[in-house]
Amino acid sequence: MRSFVLSVPIAWRCAACAASLTVVGGLAQADVGLTSIASTDTDGPVTLYYPTKATATPITRGPFTLLLAEQAVPERGNGHLIVISHGSGGAPWVHVDLARSLVEAGFVVAMPQHFADNNKDGSNPGPNRWATRPQEVSRAIDAVGRDARFAPLLSLHDVGVYGMSAGGHTALSMAGGRWSAAGFKDHCEANLVNDFQACVGLITQLTGGFLDGIKKWAALIVIRNRFADTTIRSHHDPRVAAVVAGVPAAADFDMASLARPAVPVGLVTAQHDRWLNPRFHSDRVLEACTTCEHLADLPNGGHGALLSPLPPGLSGLVGDMLNDLPGFDRSQMHSVDQKITAFFVRNLVR
Repeated sequence: MRSFVLSVPIAWRCAACAASLTVVGGLAQADVGLTSIASTDTDGPVTLYYPTKATATPITRGPFTLLLAEQAVPERGNGHLIVISHGSGGAPWVHVDLARSLVEAGFVVAMPQHFADNNKDGSNPGPNRWATRPQEVSRAIDAVGRDARFAPLLSLHDVGVYGMSAGGHTALSMAGGRWSAAGFKDHCEANLVNDFQACVGLITQLTGGFLDGIKKWAALIVIRNRFADTTIRSHHDPRVAAVVAGVPAAADFDMASLARPAVPVGLVTAQHDRWLNPRFHSDRVLEACTTCEHLADLPNGGHGALLSPLPPGLSGLVGDMLNDLPGFDRSQMHSVDQKITAFFVRNLVR
């Protein structure tokens, strides 16, 4: 049991194809540019999407064709930055549709690669990385602010953060949420069977067979050994002025810290999330938070609903957790992206 907690060993398959979205308040006749800020000794690369007057052309990233203007000159938009925190195993293409919606509303979008918890290196997901992810978001903001191409176009006093799954945990941390590794351990000790995939990740599942007892025994040994630290984790970046968390990992949070977040918080939920049981994660945040805005609920949506769109051909346990359920209407994600974008426009663009 080497890899525990929200590990997605599917690399390029957790990518997204681009779709053309129309967003209220968008820039007229602007396309979406694509570039990156190179990795450093401490951080991975930061992928950027942004308004440009250049014409987008099809580009290939792994098995996906995306309509983007690569290395195009940035055009001034609304002057605000959104940072997207990917889920475990995520790639820069996981939320391309949402990025397009945000860019069409004038935002620059930055996607940092989270260390040891991405499509190229998924060696250390879970609470160990949850502690460093918010710091990586702050350093990504710094990196954009140092970039001569974007610094003149942006004010970094009011930055938005969006995150899904483990990225949702990052977003809630950026909103002032407090948590601990021991909180995760306590949750899994009490709810291992009912939230098994959140506690164990995708290395195994309970099947009702005779091996289930051994799986539960081994899982608790690893969890108790790795996640006993009672240190309260928090992260404050005064530049972050609004966050949206999609199907967030949240069972380890002190819910009192999320009762009245210091910044506006939006939530997107999926009632058939089999990876992060809503009962222990998103529903707890909704119940505790008195000021959060419930932007969208997907009654027939699973954990992978916010991958935009979900790549075809996922199989095995990965497919069980991420594939759309029968009857799920993926076309509704266009509207969800617009609602997320509108939330950031309302709370950041003045």
